[in-house]
Amino acid sequence: MIRVLIVDDQDLVRDGIRAVVEACPDMTVIGEAREGGEAVLLATELAPDVVLLDIRMPRMDGLEATKLLTGLHRPPRVLILTTFDLDEYVFHALRNGASAFLLKDVHRDRLAEAIRAVAAGESLLAPTVTRRLIEHYVKDVPLGPAPPALTTLTPRERDVLRLISRGQSNAEIAAALFLSETTVKSYVSNLLNKLGLRDRVHAVIYAYESGFTARHNP
Repeated sequence: MIRVLIVDDQDLVRDGIRAVVEACPDMTVIGEAREGGEAVLLATELAPDVVLLDIRMPRMDGLEATKLLTGLHRPPRVLILTTFDLDEYVFHALRNGASAFLLKDVHRDRLAEAIRAVAAGESLLAPTVTRRLIEHYVKDVPLGPAPPALTTLTPRERDVLRLISRGQSNAEIAAALFLSETTVKSYVSNLLNKLGLRDRVHAVIYAYESGFTARHNP
């Protein structure tokens, strides 16, 4: 059973998310919060598996809450739900440890799938905004020497990282490289370990900030 904490300052939004979660036999809502500070307290007390977190809230926003939540002794996985597809806070929340974000207009079935994926240790970004979001915030990063860790990647792992940075799923990467999804998952796991990254969301950020994307995505 996936234990979910819902955090949003709008009652109707929380009610809608609760309806989606409670319609799934493998999930349960263990609490609700209206702002980040309350969410951190509840997460400490209730130990949720996944926190569905809004960004713009009164008192403590989702950015600070994400940092505190992922720093807990038993950190939950944070799935950010945002209204805007280019929200200035989302990138920073991802850097603070969030595992995923989706837009609030996401279909209920897609939201349920995302909760399951995040609870299982996977990560995801809304596919329509991945490249726009990351490029918007790191396009001015100067292109310096490649980090030493990048030299440890095999040519195939570099191919996979290049496609990850474009926001492609494992299935899309498998099709592009003529590999099985199982093989792609293995490559993803290997490159995350070599680069010291927690998930593919942070692999996207790393690819842009390190200059890898500029070098390998002409």
